[in-house]
Amino acid sequence: MPDYKAILNTIYQEAIKAKDKGIVASYIPELAHVDVTNFGIHLKTYNHGSFSVGDFNKKFSIQSISKALALAEAIELIGDAVWNRVTVEPSGHPFNQLALLEIENGIPRNPLINAGAIVIADILVSNLKNPKQDFLNYVRGLANDNTINYNKAVANSEKITGYKNFAAANLLKSFKNLNNPVDEVLDFYFHQCAIEMTCSQLSDAFFMFSNNGICIQNKQHITDRQVKRINALMLTCGFYDEAGEFAFKVGLPGKSGVGGGIVALLPDKFVITTWAPGLNKKGNSKLGMLALEQFTTQTKQSIF
Repeated sequence: MPDYKAILNTIYQEAIKAKDKGIVASYIPELAHVDVTNFGIHLKTYNHGSFSVGDFNKKFSIQSISKALALAEAIELIGDAVWNRVTVEPSGHPFNQLALLEIENGIPRNPLINAGAIVIADILVSNLKNPKQDFLNYVRGLANDNTINYNKAVANSEKITGYKNFAAANLLKSFKNLNNPVDEVLDFYFHQCAIEMTCSQLSDAFFMFSNNGICIQNKQHITDRQVKRINALMLTCGFYDEAGEFAFKVGLPGKSGVGGGIVALLPDKFVITTWAPGLNKKGNSKLGMLALEQFTTQTKQSIF
């Protein structure tokens, strides 16, 4: 077994020396206040416990990382019917791009870009009795942690500035790929993205993706076949138009968010979460990308 503690400490010490830590997301005003020097890593292994360094227990806005969790719940609720509403191809475009949506008649390329995630939100709104509370409870259950919550200030900040998301939702509605009112779906979606978690909580929540759909409470949520599909989507679409770069350099399925978080995993081995709020030009955590490349290089553990 690799010396995970030593490897994480080495990666952390090297990363915090970087002069260019990226730029904190400012298009969501509430995120602009986050200190760019924050940096944490949490590794949850399949059989050998957990290892942490830095700001791994500070809460941050998970943003688009939530899309993988929402997709899992949608699949748990309606199964393969999800794929009638979204497809599974990488977009090759930024996460909030709208041109493809119009060209392809309102069927989003995949559920991890904004338009696709809004369709998934619509599915959850249709199938949950109390969508916001039920989804929050779902995430809490995956992580076995009832302290996880929404940051309502971030959700409101996204609502006030989410013009492209309103445009995407209305475009979906025009193509009859949104069944509920636009405002209701987006209220859910903005809250979904505004969940706050720590690196350790995210590693726990994503454990089922490395464990054939069985969460840390030993409950089967989705089948191993469904997990395979979600992991494939995270590998090919989890980093928007930088997904190929992440697969090339890191070699793990994963999901990023503009709050600076990245979760990645190796089935039957581990889940690793990093948080560094400074982003690169593609909207992914600059230090997180570097740290995960170093991690798979030094441990020699990836899917390739």
